Order: sequence, then C-alpha cells, then structure tokens
Amino acid sequence: MVDTRALGHRPGSMRTLRIAVPLDAPMGLEVLAVPPGDEVDLDLRLEAVAEGVLVSGTAAATAVGQCARCLIETTEPVVAGIRELFAYPESATAATTEEDEIYRVVDERIDLEQLVRDEVVTALPMAPLCRPDCRGLCVECGGRLDDLEPGHSHAILDPRWAALRDRFGTGSPESTDRPPAGPGE
Repeated sequence: MVDTRALGHRPGSMRTLRIAVPLDAPMGLEVLAVPPGDEVDLDLRLEAVAEGVLVSGTAAATAVGQCARCLIETTEPVVAGIRELFAYPESATAATTEEDEIYRVVDERIDLEQLVRDEVVTALPMAPLCRPDCRGLCVECGGRLDDLEPGHSHAILDPRWAALRDRFGTGSPESTDRPPAGPGE
C-alpha cells in the first residue's frame, strides 16, 4: 500500500518511489517465476491527475525456472513497464466503470501488489531458454545435446524392416554380417 496524501488531489503534483519489495509468494508461472523471498525493484512515478493517480515506471526482478528446450535451471531478468490509473472514488472514471475493470484509490492509498504481479507475469517469456542457441535434448536418449559430442546420433531401424536387416545385414559399408554373395553378384 502506498500513501497518496502527499499528492493532495492536485493535478500535476508528482512523487517518485524507489523501493525493493520482498515477495511472500512466487510471482510467475510453474515453468518460470520470481521465487518467494526474492525482491521486486520498483522505480515508479506517482502523478496526480484529474481522475486519480497515474502510476508509471518499471518493476524489475530475476525469475528462476527451467529452460524450455533442455530443462536445466535458468535465470531470466525481467523488467516490466507499468502505466496505470488508480481512480479517485468521486471521479467520473470510478462512477462509470465496473469495480473489477480499474484500480482504485481507497482511503488515500493505492495497492500496487496486483498491478505489479500482473505486469511482471505478463513480461515473463513464454519459453525461457538457458541460452538463445540451446539445442535441447536428444529425442532418443534424452541427453542434453549441448553436452554430447558433435554429430551425436542413434541408429534407429523401423521394426517392420527387421526381417530384411536379418537377411541382408545393416546395409552400412562397414557391415560384415552380410550373407555370402550368391551367383551373379
């Protein structure tokens, strides 16, 4: 909660707010979130306007989660832009807008928690990566491709071709399990 009495309902009056707010619950999604105990750094400007208090600035934090490609732990800096009007109770905006459609000034205070949470979660990447060029996991063995040797591959043969492989060998040039050549070969 931020006290707005210093603005005094005088359009044009302004106040800056720089504060680090510790989290008591995770802020984010299951795959990537700012963990509880970490802080969100707020750098805000509160400005009185005719209809309420305009809050603008940034919220910055570090989110922790899993890389969407290789599943190792990754950290992601998150900076969310904030720009929202908190309407005065007696304003035309408050009178003509549904309760849950806008933020409101209540007892000369504004509650920034939901606004900051919404903006930070929206700023999180949909698919966090440990590195932009992460190659992910091998689809056959599940090994992390960035940790495996170059050219890593698996010889996979469709089981429907097994009888031909047993009769004629693997078909590779170094294969020695071919039956002896017959007449005319």
